[in-house]
This record gives sequence, structure tokens and C-alpha cells, in this order.
Amino acid sequence: MESSLYLVLLIFSLILTGHAKKYKDDEKPEWAKKDIRDYTDADMERLLDQWEEDDEPLEEDELPEHLRPMPQLDLNNLDPDNPEGLLQATKKGRTLMTFVEVSGNPTKDETETLTKLWQTSLWNSHIQAERYIVDDNRAIFLFKDGSQAWTAKEYLIEQEKCKSVTIESKVYPGKYSGNYKEEL
Repeated sequence: MESSLYLVLLIFSLILTGHAKKYKDDEKPEWAKKDIRDYTDADMERLLDQWEEDDEPLEEDELPEHLRPMPQLDLNNLDPDNPEGLLQATKKGRTLMTFVEVSGNPTKDETETLTKLWQTSLWNSHIQAERYIVDDNRAIFLFKDGSQAWTAKEYLIEQEKCKSVTIESKVYPGKYSGNYKEEL
């Protein structure tokens, strides 16, 4: 039993040493000859690159958002008379901030309570939004899938205390705000 364990360890160590890139002292690049305490940020970056050299690439959905490819749009299925539909399609899978303004003169606590209720309603409808209070009467709703912002907007502007919703610099007044115009 002991000899088979020794054999397995020997084979394993041979495999590891056969795959590792090891330099002899005279073949090492200059930055690798330095003491680790003397490494600059650039040296550490090179070391990280060397460490990750043999890693498998990340899956597309695991990449940071700025490295993910843009969603493919089928222009045949988009209505040219609906610019919001086009904008919504381009925001699919991208983070998007929406500003929501509460009507009246609410305190920060009242805005917190009201927007928390709206956020819960959105979550119950499978629309995931993070909420951040930015002023006494304003909050940011952050959507990981930006295409959901327009569906959320439809819900939010129907709320009695919603003054307006702003998506991509376009302001949508709330139904009870006095500035609401029915879209045709």
C-alpha cells in the first residue's frame, strides 16, 4: 500500500514539473531576477499575466460587462417607428440606471419606504433592480438587464406618488403628476 502511494506521488510530481515553465537563473528576464519586495506594479502585472497564461478563458456570461460582446440585433424584427424598442433591445444584458422622482415634498425616510415598496413590486414581477436613494425625493433604480427598465417604467409611472422616471436622459412624467400625456 505504501509503495503504491509513493508511486502515485512520484507520477504526480513528474507531471507537475513537466508542465511548469521554469527558467534557469541565467535565462530569467531582468524583472524576474529582482527580489519580490522590489517589484513594481508593472512587474506584478507581468507576474499575474504569466500566472494566468495557461488558464482557460472565461465563459461569455462570466466576463466583465465591458468585455462582453454587444447583443446581436435582428433589425427585421424591430419597428422603425418605435425608437424606444430599438433602445431597449440595445440595452439587453447591459447595466442601466433609471432615476425615479417622488412627488410632493417627501422626507428621505418617506422616499426610502415608498421606493422600497416599488422595488419589491418589481422584484415580484421578476424585474431585478437595485435601489439607491440620492436625494430626499429621488432614487436610482439600477437594472442589471437594462431592457427591463422600460417595463419597470410602465409600472412606476402608474404609481400615485411617482412624479417622473428618467431613462437615458428622457423624462417620463408620472400619471398623477399633472404633466402626463397618454402615448398613442
